[in-house]
Amino acid sequence: MDLRKLKKLIDLVQESGIAELEITEGEERVRIARGGGVSVTPGTAAAHPAASAAGAGVAASAAAPAAGAAIAPGEPAPGEEGHTVKSPMVGTFYRAPSPEAKPFVTVGEQVKEGQTLCVIEAMKLMNEIESDASGLVKAILVENGQPVEYGQALFIIG
Repeated sequence: MDLRKLKKLIDLVQESGIAELEITEGEERVRIARGGGVSVTPGTAAAHPAASAAGAGVAASAAAPAAGAAIAPGEPAPGEEGHTVKSPMVGTFYRAPSPEAKPFVTVGEQVKEGQTLCVIEAMKLMNEIESDASGLVKAILVENGQPVEYGQALFIIG
């Protein structure tokens, strides 16, 4: 299945508010669950949205959906107060624009509304996540390189 088509299906689920969408096209089956993951099933192989793409098809290890399914949306630690910045999409969280670069923000740093906090990679697209509030970064709730779910708490800004 084409990645552009898969992205359009994900967007459709997010915009419409439906809980789940399942489409069968030939031998491929795609199931998208809101707040869950995406699985493309040609036989027994499956792919997660943050999985790698190979040519026009989707290829990934079968372990990718299992790892993503075990991750519950992050919640702030008890006692952490402030504004919570949540993930607007499913993908892989990165604190810096590249492995060699310094992180966008660190705990204790002052940030302004609109400042880039991190990058979330979704289907080989790097999406900059900006702060929707000004304040002090109190906590970073996700480890670099970890998968994140839609609505998962990423930062606490106070």
